[in-house]
This record gives sequence, structure tokens and C-alpha cells, in this order.
Amino acid sequence: MKILAGTAHRDLAERIAAEADVTLCEAEISRFPDGEIFVKIVENVRGRDVYIIQPTSYPPNENLMELLIMIDAAKRASARSITAVLPYYGYARQDRKDQPRVPITAKLIANLLVAAGTTRVLTMDLHAQQIQGFFDIPVDHLYAAPVFVKYLREKNLKNLVMVAPDTGGMKLAAAYADMLDAGVAVVGKERKNCNEVEATHLVGDVKGCNAVLVDDMTSTAGTLTAAAEMVQKAGACSVRAAVSHSLLNCKGVERLNSSPIEELVTTDSVPPRCEFGGRVTVLSVAELLAEAICRIHNNTSVTSLFRIT
Repeated sequence: MKILAGTAHRDLAERIAAEADVTLCEAEISRFPDGEIFVKIVENVRGRDVYIIQPTSYPPNENLMELLIMIDAAKRASARSITAVLPYYGYARQDRKDQPRVPITAKLIANLLVAAGTTRVLTMDLHAQQIQGFFDIPVDHLYAAPVFVKYLREKNLKNLVMVAPDTGGMKLAAAYADMLDAGVAVVGKERKNCNEVEATHLVGDVKGCNAVLVDDMTSTAGTLTAAAEMVQKAGACSVRAAVSHSLLNCKGVERLNSSPIEELVTTDSVPPRCEFGGRVTVLSVAELLAEAICRIHNNTSVTSLFRIT
């Protein structure tokens, strides 16, 4: 087994390698003067199972292209198998044609990964479950839920209710509610533009409860903060949020700090773009991803990684 790391999130790759008890495979990654990417895998990977760790987060185009070039380098170096480990799968928001003349970028990325030489994909908390079906190669889809549930149980919150900040997150909120024996609520929203969201209505009882908003990603925190304000007005004792991928920019952090959200719990699936401040708690998924890599390599089941104990 050889684990390679791109430049997108070197810290996470090192933590994963340490958890898997292996040393990161040495690779040279640099830029030509015009910005083109150069990759050279220093160690011999002929006949090896290669795992390339690279979330396609900000800047997505740079990180995606770097990943594709690393995959091509491994393929031409005669690697036996190439697994693209994407803690965060970028371009996943566009998973269907919801308007005329728009692309389905989630499918485009799947095609690019396969065309480059990927033989397997390992990812976590996809924006839409159906993205797994965009691939004609095996996809192992992990969930951050076990990490979040363990943390929330340790908080020992009473009268807990899981809140979906929009109707698309209802299934996720219901799943968390089952694990934590909590109630469920959902906030309806109206998106005015890419950065502005207005919460319009709340379905469910949150009065006197500790509310936890759950979502797969946030970048500007618009959806979260709008939902949090409505939940607070409905009488919730406290408002927290659990988000798998924190893509927060500086505007999002400012919005979070001025919102009713006491704590945003997220993972280290992507590197921080700016200082989070005291309201953000980051939980590591390195152990989860390392265990999945080891099980894939040893041809054993990854099903138990989904179980909540």
C-alpha cells in the first residue's frame, strides 16, 4: 500500500497515514512559471495499491487538476490500483438539471476521475447520495455521523431536537434523530441569490429544546444562520450546528459569530480558509478514513464503520 498526498490538505493526509501506520509516499509537486502542475512520484509504485488523498475544496479547480495529474502519474507508473480519497467531493451541488442549459458537474467530475485512471473512490458525506451512481467503478461512501453522534452524546444535551435548515436536509436530520433519540424539525427557505437566504417557515416543535442544525456543508453560513434565527424565535433554549464540511470564508465566519448559533461542530475534511474563532469545534475524521483505507486494502468489510455504538 502506498498513500500519496496532494497539496490540498497535507495535514489531514499525514494524520491518516499515521493512523494507518504507514509513511506517506514521497512525491514532488510543483508549478511551472505559467501555473501548470508538475507531479513526480519519487518512490516505486509498480504493482502497488495507491491511495491519493486530495479534497477538492478551495481552490477547487487547482486541487481537482492536481488530483487528476497525480492519478495519471500513478497509472503510468504501473500501479495495480488507484483509489482517489476525497474527504470532500467538490462540484457536487450540481447533481441534476434544475434549470435549462446548465451542466451536471457532479457527473462531469466522476467522468474525469475515471478517465484519468481511478479504479476506486473513497469519499465522505456526498452532497447528494445519487452521486455514487454517477460512477461505473466502486465507490465507498463514508459518513461523519459516528464522529458527530459521539461528540453530541458527550455534551449530554436534554430535550434534543435535530433541525434540517432546508427541506433537502430532512432525511439527514431524521437519521441523526434516530441515532440520538431526538425530535425532528425542518426550516423552509427561499434563496434570493448565491449568498442570500431567507427562512420562511418552521415545521416542528422546538420550544424549550436544545436545537442542533445538521447539514453536509456550509460556505457563507447563510442557510444555517437564517434557520438558527427562526429556531431561536420559536423558543429554542440553545442552537448549535453540525456540518460535515466547513467551507467557511471570512464572510461566513462573521455571519456565524453574529448569529444565535452557540457552536458549529465540523470535521477536518477540508483545510480552514480563515480563522474560525471560538465558536467552531473541529473533529478529526483521520481515524475513520485510515480505517476505511486499511479495510479496502485488506479486502474486508467497511460496513461496521457506519454503525453507531
